Amino acid sequence: MVRKVNTDKRSRAVASYRRHDRSDAISTNTEKLESSLGYVFKDKELLVRALTHSSYINEHKLTRLDCNERLEFLGDAVLELVSSDYLFGIFTQSPEGDLTKKRASMVSEAPLAEHAKKLGLGNWLRLAKGADEGGGRNQPSILSDALESVIGAIYLDGGFSNAKDFIRRHILDESEKNKIITDSKTELQEMVQGRFGIEPEYHLISATGPDHNRVFVSIVKVMGTEMGKGSGRSKKQSEQAAAADAILKYRQSGEDI
Repeated sequence: MVRKVNTDKRSRAVASYRRHDRSDAISTNTEKLESSLGYVFKDKELLVRALTHSSYINEHKLTRLDCNERLEFLGDAVLELVSSDYLFGIFTQSPEGDLTKKRASMVSEAPLAEHAKKLGLGNWLRLAKGADEGGGRNQPSILSDALESVIGAIYLDGGFSNAKDFIRRHILDESEKNKIITDSKTELQEMVQGRFGIEPEYHLISATGPDHNRVFVSIVKVMGTEMGKGSGRSKKQSEQAAAADAILKYRQSGEDI
């Protein structure tokens, strides 16, 4: 009887630990993360494995096959194919070297880690105690690897179409929305010069508001035709926004600039 009581106490203690153990939250509740991902797994274990870091399996004496390294390998290949196809269809005049640079700017470790943070993947990682306490949930290499692992898991669970849709929504399209942060003017200039041999023209059309809160509005023209319009807190920002607007319009139309 004493042994049974001790066993019951130990079972309750283990159950309580698991409920409060942040390192294993994903194994008991996938719905919230699946909602963030926009994909519901048929095989939940694939998602759990995708978020299992190698440090976790070492600490819990699991096998190497229980961590996300194999899924990361697969997801990396799927991501490279989808992003390459995406860029190949958009930049029809760009040589191989330029396409490689553009792909790296979208799917290298730093941008992937940022996308992983937006999805909240760090909160769901299965990490060893030391890795967790050492800031592993915010470490770019761990986050980017986890995102590639999730891509690999979606590919295995739902096929290429679902993996491609996930990549477009959460990585490639998000990169497009953030183009204003990067140098859209340079990108638009390369596109226009490659096609017409000229440079786009920017025109400031308004500047309103008090000095401490000015709003500038600019347009960009190509061969006299307005192609984009944008606003910002400075003339430079408004021109970047106008360039980004022009690029997105061209891509959404499916036309070559």
